[in-house]
Amino acid sequence: MNLTELARILKIIPQELRDKLPLLGFDIGQKAIKIDNKTAQRIIKEWPVLIKQLENKLKKEAKEETEEEAKEEEKKKINIPGFISVRDFSNLSGLPVSKILAELMKNGIFTSMNEKIDFDTIWLIGNNLGLEITLDENLKSQELKDKNEENKLINKLKGESEANLESRPPVIVVMGHVDHGKTKLLDTIRQTNVMAGEAGGITQHIGAYQVKRKGKLITFIDTPGHEAFTAMRSRGAKVANIAILVVAADDGVKPQTVEAYNIIKSAKLPFLVAINKIDKEEADINKTKQELSSQLGIVPEDWGGKIICAPVSAKAGKGIEDLLDMVLLTSELESSNMKSNPKAKAMGTVIESHIDKGEGPVATILIQNGTLTMGDQLTFNNQIYGKVRALKNYKNETVKEAAPSMPVKIIGLKIAPEVGDVLEVGSGEKMKNKKNKTSGFFSSLLKSANEKNKMKKINLIIRCDFLGSLEAIEESLEKINTEDIRVNIIYKGMGDITEGDIAKAEGLGASIIGFNINIPTQVKELAREKNIDIKVYNIIYDLINDIKAKMQKLLGVEIVRVNLGRLKVAAVFRTEKNSQIVGGKLIDGKVLKNSFIEVSRQNEIIATGTMTKLQSGKEEINEGGAGQDYGIKFAGKPVIAVGDILQFYKKEEMIKKI
Repeated sequence: MNLTELARILKIIPQELRDKLPLLGFDIGQKAIKIDNKTAQRIIKEWPVLIKQLENKLKKEAKEETEEEAKEEEKKKINIPGFISVRDFSNLSGLPVSKILAELMKNGIFTSMNEKIDFDTIWLIGNNLGLEITLDENLKSQELKDKNEENKLINKLKGESEANLESRPPVIVVMGHVDHGKTKLLDTIRQTNVMAGEAGGITQHIGAYQVKRKGKLITFIDTPGHEAFTAMRSRGAKVANIAILVVAADDGVKPQTVEAYNIIKSAKLPFLVAINKIDKEEADINKTKQELSSQLGIVPEDWGGKIICAPVSAKAGKGIEDLLDMVLLTSELESSNMKSNPKAKAMGTVIESHIDKGEGPVATILIQNGTLTMGDQLTFNNQIYGKVRALKNYKNETVKEAAPSMPVKIIGLKIAPEVGDVLEVGSGEKMKNKKNKTSGFFSSLLKSANEKNKMKKINLIIRCDFLGSLEAIEESLEKINTEDIRVNIIYKGMGDITEGDIAKAEGLGASIIGFNINIPTQVKELAREKNIDIKVYNIIYDLINDIKAKMQKLLGVEIVRVNLGRLKVAAVFRTEKNSQIVGGKLIDGKVLKNSFIEVSRQNEIIATGTMTKLQSGKEEINEGGAGQDYGIKFAGKPVIAVGDILQFYKKEEMIKKI
């Protein structure tokens, strides 16, 4: 048949036919004039299906090309400084922390979400995760500036004359797994009842305390032990001289025990082990020592090693005095590293910060050099933070001054400093609008990253009593983020919920959560009026569980396809306008009545439909297995021919898990 005549029958121009036939699998050249009659008749007969196939093929190719282009566009170019924490990298990239940690592990790097990773490492794993990582010199210089600020204290101490240096009390950080008795141990040591005031019996923020043993002062920092508080433990280690690793004799080495030990090791802190709860029936000191030795490489002194392992019972008060003696002994060995100049201008690290309703911004600072007195002006990064109006010790008693290694609460600041800031006495510039360092460091990048991420988000405004609590909540929420949904903290702050928070929530479609704070009556009324969701908690785990439930609800269900079995068509019994009755053998799997059907010919899908009837012989059935012959009624476009493959499948609702 002449190609021009065939084009006329098909109602298209000849050149278009020449272009399409090779795409449809026909070996027809651009200069062809004639086509053999058999091929021409087949083309005429199958033209609608062939055209549909071509359309599907072109759509598929276009989709793949678009996806590839989109993938290239989505290959995010992320600017980072010389070092960045896993958590900050997660925020910038939009990838879950777990995925980044897994990629690090593949490369033999074991770390936590708060530890900083160098640029070369991030570049390597970023490349594996489809990201383009570049070094931002501006961020790098800002990072160096912050690093210099952190090193100011070290440089100050190095610059002191040896003649002016005096011994100061050791600062001890207490670490270990949740519920292994750290707070109870300190409670027994200082004979107060801090633990009873903690919600759920779990320490919610850092506290610092002093005790006296044999006429010598010892400063203790109590760090929470649950995994939600990793960053707080790291922060505690930075200001400490000696660590006590608490391990319960009835429970042994646990995940946070390992994590705490890694922090101690990376901080290069001398440490000793307190094996607690020896009064319990299940206590096994030797087994605990065995686990310490095999899992952490900690060989006890009485086993020929160098690490003191003191058996204690915080509950019964056993072994506490011996433990304190061991602390003093260790501090004597480290005495050369525990000196300061008490006559210098005071410098110290902020270990807690919050806004008090009556006292305003309040910070707990551990003095590390010099003596802080009433009326002193405090600065950070050359900015004036305010003057000391009042000083209170850990018992909340007013004191006139704070000597080295003394934790003290400062009242009189204009703004609450950030945990980890090194405050010093001196002159500086008037306070500018101070933003959170992390958000200042990454704000524009995070905004850009969030705009590109198409995942579902839960917008939150968070208000807390302490910065430590806020940090713990942030970290816990970060851990439950997934590639499908994440928590987006649009604003965070300390103090009670305000009317301004309601306005922000209304404008940004956010919920408000509070931790250990109050909701003023007028704010409650405004929230009801604006239909803003507010909830206040006093236990972090309850807060996290509620947010997880919200995320789960937002994810909803996903419709997934489940393939059942395949049937090869052996006969077509009847063909009607919108249905066919066919028969054949089930090659594999199974077949269910009312299944969805995909019709394939030469590995190309030519039609889809549903099964309305299933028969085995003359009997109508609901289910059949492989190797048998079946007759089915197909509802859909009647294109099924002998030799076609029918793929049976069903659709199921699947609940996505957080």
